[in-house]
Amino acid sequence: MPFVHVSLRAGTPEAYRQAIFDNVYRALRETFNVPEDDQFMILTEHEAANFRYSPSYMNVARSDDLVYIQMTVSNTRDLDQKKALFKRLVQLLGEDPGIRPEDVFINLVEVVKENWSFGHGQAQYASSQN
Repeated sequence: MPFVHVSLRAGTPEAYRQAIFDNVYRALRETFNVPEDDQFMILTEHEAANFRYSPSYMNVARSDDLVYIQMTVSNTRDLDQKKALFKRLVQLLGEDPGIRPEDVFINLVEVVKENWSFGHGQAQYASSQN
C-alpha cells in the first residue's frame, strides 16, 4: 500500500503527468508486488520560486526537469527490492515521459503496517484478518 507524492515544476502537459503516475505504479507492481488497483498517488506542481534543488549534490547533474518522488511504504521490503524499484522506475520514466535519470529523485519513507487506515477509521492491516 504505497502512498506516492510526486512533485515537479509547473508547466508539464497532462499526458506527461499521467505517464509519471502510470510508470510509478508499474514499477511498484513489478518490484514491490503491489496488488492490482492499489493506486494512491498525488502530484503537485510548483512555480520556480517554490521548487528548490541542488544542481550538483552527490555529483548528479540535475536540471529544472527534476521530479521528486516520495513513497510512503510498509517496512516489509528488503534492500534488493528497493534497489530494483529505483532502477526500474528510472528506466520506465526515461522511456515515458522521457525524464533523464539524473532528474529522478526518489525517497522512501517506511512505516509499520498498523500505521495505515484505508477508510472507515480502521487499521485494516492491524486486524486479525490481515
